[in-house]
Amino acid sequence: MQSKIIIDTIKPQPQVLLIGRADKTVIDIEKNENIKIENCRDIPEAISTFAGNQFDVIAINTEALDKNLTLSLRNLRQVNPDSKIFLLAQMWQEPLAAHIVAESSNGAKLLDDYYICPAVITTSKPPGEEVQPEGSPSQEHLERIAILERLVMEDELTGVKNRRYVREFLRQIIEHAKQLSLQVTLLIFDIDNFKQYNDLFGHPVGDNILKQAAVLMQKCCRKQDVVGRIGGDEFAVVFWNLPGENIISLDTNQEERRRIESEHPKQVINICERFRNEINKTDLPALGAEGQGTLTISGGLATFPRDGLTVMQLFEQADKALLEAKRSGKNRVYLVGSDSNQQS
Repeated sequence: MQSKIIIDTIKPQPQVLLIGRADKTVIDIEKNENIKIENCRDIPEAISTFAGNQFDVIAINTEALDKNLTLSLRNLRQVNPDSKIFLLAQMWQEPLAAHIVAESSNGAKLLDDYYICPAVITTSKPPGEEVQPEGSPSQEHLERIAILERLVMEDELTGVKNRRYVREFLRQIIEHAKQLSLQVTLLIFDIDNFKQYNDLFGHPVGDNILKQAAVLMQKCCRKQDVVGRIGGDEFAVVFWNLPGENIISLDTNQEERRRIESEHPKQVINICERFRNEINKTDLPALGAEGQGTLTISGGLATFPRDGLTVMQLFEQADKALLEAKRSGKNRVYLVGSDSNQQS
């Protein structure tokens, strides 16, 4: 899974400045002799070393950001007023990237957009072909590419992430969690008796139910949690705490650390319960007078490192908990290894 940064310019050799690490773990530069690449360590170095250059694209790795972020980006924008400035972020850094892109300084945007790594930088036309000005068919081509790239990561019907994105995000956040002793919890849930909605009322009604479920789940989650549709009426949510919210500190003794790691995060359980209650109250006008209060979900929770250490293990354990929730009457979210087998 990779993003593609396309330079749409009539220049014969567009210029790109990469700030931060430029190896393949961060950004993959497509072999293109038409692009001139410069690289530097951080934003202050970029300003002092390349102040006279006018780059078409400036791509900043998140590791190059510092505590003076707003000032640094404003200064970078001042010396490169015509450049497109992008942030390169790992999947788990997407909430941070979106927040920075949304910020402005005196009404001016600090960044144009962000891309998820690894990213490929290329021109809108293959080497040797003339690049057409903006507004030409090449612009339409770029828009089609943008749509296709979004579909690589998003579910077309609901707008949440797709299965491929969820699994890769979970893999990355597990690696991140190992370094910072974070807890990561996977929820898998589906709509109870979903087939009957399609059979009785038609697929458009079923599609509307899926969209409503996705919207409600996103409203209940925190900004960093990732909601995805992984197939049919089945959804997955990856919950994780930002480093500053981590309940396991470096000062936590080993006994307390083991106790915390052995528990499911209470905040996640509360989110699941809030979502389950909200979806129980959902009004479905397409079902007529009987539509309100008929929609329920069943789900299963599995937490890293308590229930599994890999993506496969967490999916297997969450699936087991989901099946147990179904067998026990539906309309509930089960925890892996729960002795009481209670609703979340």
